[in-house]
Amino acid sequence: MKLITAVIKPFKLDDVRDALNQIGVSGMTVEEVKGYGRQKGHTELYRGAEYVVEFQPKIKLMLAISDTGLEAAIEAICKAANTGKIGDGKIFVSPLEQSIRIRTGETGEDAL
Repeated sequence: MKLITAVIKPFKLDDVRDALNQIGVSGMTVEEVKGYGRQKGHTELYRGAEYVVEFQPKIKLMLAISDTGLEAAIEAICKAANTGKIGDGKIFVSPLEQSIRIRTGETGEDAL
């Protein structure tokens, strides 16, 4: 099992969720986060005053997936989140040692 953590642009969330649903991924955790990478910050004008926005709003997705579904999930996220512009995001994959469904006590891939 693997844990996929993806950081994407907020307006791409529905596209990514739909793409993952199409390949059979049924659950994920979503957080609103802020951060920056190569895009750094940018300057905005508000009521005549200029200010610097250093952290960009992003969405962080976390989903547990079986080893067999990993490549399909990564491909679905990449295609759905891609705008071709800087700041599209990143995907991190980590090993997931154990999963337990609290309600039923199922463990491992059965709990996914």
